Amino acid sequence: MSTPTSTEADSRQLPNEEIEVRGIEPVTAADQLRRAFGCFPSGVAAVCARYDGEPVGLAASSFTSVSMEPPLVSMCIQHTSTTWPKLREQPRLGLSVLAEGQDEICARLASKAADRFAGTDWFASDDGSIFVDGATLWLDCTIREEVPCGDHDIVLMEIHGLSATPDTSPLVFHRSRFRRLASV
Repeated sequence: MSTPTSTEADSRQLPNEEIEVRGIEPVTAADQLRRAFGCFPSGVAAVCARYDGEPVGLAASSFTSVSMEPPLVSMCIQHTSTTWPKLREQPRLGLSVLAEGQDEICARLASKAADRFAGTDWFASDDGSIFVDGATLWLDCTIREEVPCGDHDIVLMEIHGLSATPDTSPLVFHRSRFRRLASV
């Protein structure tokens, strides 16, 4: 008789009478997916640059780190975005991970408002990247690749420079609302 390995001992299928089985529903509607995706909290990034001398930007909650070597991040942009075609033309993009309390800035960047930067303090790099003042992280990026997937494009960006303030809490988006982190 052999002794089970730690992996075998730690992962076993429970008999059906020991677990509550949840129904897995077929995916039939976008609002069903929106509710499901809302179960996963995310930070919010502002992606901004100069376009014809003016700041343009959008909010992306589908931002994530990808690689340390080379330094890469990604985000997903909906095909219907009217801002992304302007941003993708720029040599550099400023990515600002918004901080707790910057929910109004996020809402403006996610809206169809004519002046999304009204009431927002920002600064620009010499290369045209725009950064939101007070954010917890700034990344100076270029587009490395865009991959069409469904109704979005996955945009892979290379990081050329950064400034981080880890003691500043990020803005958290969860279940269609802004939330605060709590220490446990």
